[in-house]
Amino acid sequence: MDDFTLWYSTPAVNWHQGLPLGNGRMGAVVMAAPHHEVWSMSEVTYWSGQADPEPALAGGKRALEHMRRQFYSGNYDEGDRLAKQYLQPDKQNFGTNLGLCKVVMQFAELSPDRTLEDSFRRELDLNLALAKAAWRNKDTTVYREVFASHADDLIVSRVWSDRSGGVSFSLRLEGDTGSFRTTIMDDCTLKFEGKATENVHSNGSCGVSAEGYVKVVIAGGTVTGRDGRLTVHGAEEAYIYFTVSTDYRKTGPEWKQECRITLDKALGKGYSLLRADHFEDYAEQYNKVDIQLGTASKSNLTTDQRIRLLAEGGDDDPQLFALFLQYGRYLTIAGSRANSPLPLHLQGVWNDGEACRMGWSCDYHLDINTQMNYYPAEITNLGDSHLPLMRYVEDLAAAGKSTARNLYGSEGWVAHVFSNVWGFTLPGWDTSWGLNVTGGLWLATHLMEHYEYSQDRAFLESTAYPVLKEAAVFYLDYMDIHPSYGWLVTGPSNSPENHFYPGTAGGTVHQLSMGTTLDQILVRELFEFCLKSIELLDRDAEFGEQLREAVDMLPPLQIGKKGQLQEWLEDYEEAQPEHRHLSHLFALYPGHQITPERTPELSAAARVTMQNRMLQEELEDVEFTAALFGLGFARLHDGEMAYKHVSHLISGLCFDNLFTYSKSGIAGAETNIFVIDGNFGGTAVIAEMLLQSYAGEIHLLPALPQAWNKGKVTGLRAKGNAEVDAVWENGELTSATIRTFMSGTYTVCRGERRTTFHAEAGGSYTLSHELDLIDQ
Repeated sequence: MDDFTLWYSTPAVNWHQGLPLGNGRMGAVVMAAPHHEVWSMSEVTYWSGQADPEPALAGGKRALEHMRRQFYSGNYDEGDRLAKQYLQPDKQNFGTNLGLCKVVMQFAELSPDRTLEDSFRRELDLNLALAKAAWRNKDTTVYREVFASHADDLIVSRVWSDRSGGVSFSLRLEGDTGSFRTTIMDDCTLKFEGKATENVHSNGSCGVSAEGYVKVVIAGGTVTGRDGRLTVHGAEEAYIYFTVSTDYRKTGPEWKQECRITLDKALGKGYSLLRADHFEDYAEQYNKVDIQLGTASKSNLTTDQRIRLLAEGGDDDPQLFALFLQYGRYLTIAGSRANSPLPLHLQGVWNDGEACRMGWSCDYHLDINTQMNYYPAEITNLGDSHLPLMRYVEDLAAAGKSTARNLYGSEGWVAHVFSNVWGFTLPGWDTSWGLNVTGGLWLATHLMEHYEYSQDRAFLESTAYPVLKEAAVFYLDYMDIHPSYGWLVTGPSNSPENHFYPGTAGGTVHQLSMGTTLDQILVRELFEFCLKSIELLDRDAEFGEQLREAVDMLPPLQIGKKGQLQEWLEDYEEAQPEHRHLSHLFALYPGHQITPERTPELSAAARVTMQNRMLQEELEDVEFTAALFGLGFARLHDGEMAYKHVSHLISGLCFDNLFTYSKSGIAGAETNIFVIDGNFGGTAVIAEMLLQSYAGEIHLLPALPQAWNKGKVTGLRAKGNAEVDAVWENGELTSATIRTFMSGTYTVCRGERRTTFHAEAGGSYTLSHELDLIDQ
């Protein structure tokens, strides 16, 4: 059995057992069973809603000064009231990403008395990005395979049999919205049209329109179109092609021709060439990293069995963690390519409809979810997949200029707790959770991350610095000097999405305050990055002086009376010590303001913060929290605790298809609901346990647990534009190779050992167990 295949011997009975495919724009969850197969189709631009005029919340700086005086004086009730009056918009046509349709195939049933366990297998081969199913029935086997081609921009499938004329099935489409309709174009083609409309997040009439085709091509047998379905009978094999286009950001009717042109080109190439080009295109990204953890492998067991064994306390399946890492990389490639029109949202590019029908939205949350989607992109060597987020941040910055001006009377740009595809940058419609004034900045730190890994000066000059400079312009103008401390602070703002008692525990609960720790961490990151960019690009010297003065006035990180890292400027009592968010630990991960070597006291406080949360019986145990615990302990170089939390994520917060979920009842979730950030957060945990890089240093195996006593990894990325391979046995590094893509000085660390050397661009440097250079 292949270590990097998800496989099952039982049918997929629901969406959470289906296997995901994607080409960076379209998604499909394939639910295969012996006699039927359903593809749940989605498209990343298929959004309800529209760009509404920004309401006039015309308080400006005068209103901001008034409410700040209330917070400074301890009058939180009045401060909250004013914030709601001046900074809380009404909900309009925000929208949500909607599912597109379902492709439903019913296969001829020849001998239903055979047991499924003996006759059926379905799988997702991560090496090939290929979903397969095989159904053995008496002396006949019917084979199916599906892939999502990024190279040719469509979903493609083949059905064949080892018996002549053994392929017979019907195919129809079911729409996910009321406007969906299908037309039989001929005996082998269905055309579909739809509009992304719903009544929970918009008015039920506005949204993106879509049009597409499903075409069946057969060898032998017959295919007919009737009563809204295509029927294949007695074929040797059948090929299915699915294409779709939308009118998102397009004018005129030409967009409707795009999917027809795509289909015609695919038919001209033929299945074999489409398949070969898909493999080549995908392998270019996927094959950059390989990982082996230990020698034991349970790949002979089905994936759902392996998850359950881990949940029961089994720790002898290290390759399940390697599978999870490569699955996270696979999902990144499937959901986000260099030319994707939008970045990954709450559910990647997939959509089960659950977030769309309730108070949640399948959107871009800016207080951890969207950020975590891209936590592993750079370190796992998928920097190109990060690019759609870079473009989205550019668009967000452009849209956020009017919000900065209209809401706060400031220059620059700002965005808050969430956004959509329509340029929404206002606060959410309740200040208790919606007034996160650094949500857009948090997302924009990914511009910094992409530059620090790539060292792409052109990207810094044309994209990262201009966007971040305008963010810095906003905060310089918006922030205020605290009358008691003399510190430069943000606010009012919340610490996502937490609550506190400003007085004694048991009093009135509040969310808004001045100078939350997360805000101050992010502003410091912003100002210091801009200062480095100013020096490197040799520009904006006067602006740099303003930033230097501001940095000196920012509050320090503080340790509270319980030994914890303070979440707020004041040492408030937590109203929800079990809360799922750990936003102020940004300083530990993904930031580096806290490190075990440089800030031991703050590192100890960060540990206390996590331990205090873990001790709560009512801990809000969701996918991103498990990942954050794992990432925090990995950064503290505590491999056993990091392993504990990523183990819990895989065994306790994953569906059978390894999609992560948020538990029912938490944050309004009506059921265990698929949220993809845990897949990416967990992938980042595993990578960070094996490699960390910051402050010009590369740390090898910094959080290696006993369970991964032996292994090797190739192709992980380090900041400074380098790749790293490592091999270890008995928990000790045996060798490492650093490939450098630009010249410079590199410091490599393993525990207390370290070595520093000068590297040339294009160089390869092999280090021994003692970190001696043995080959270059």
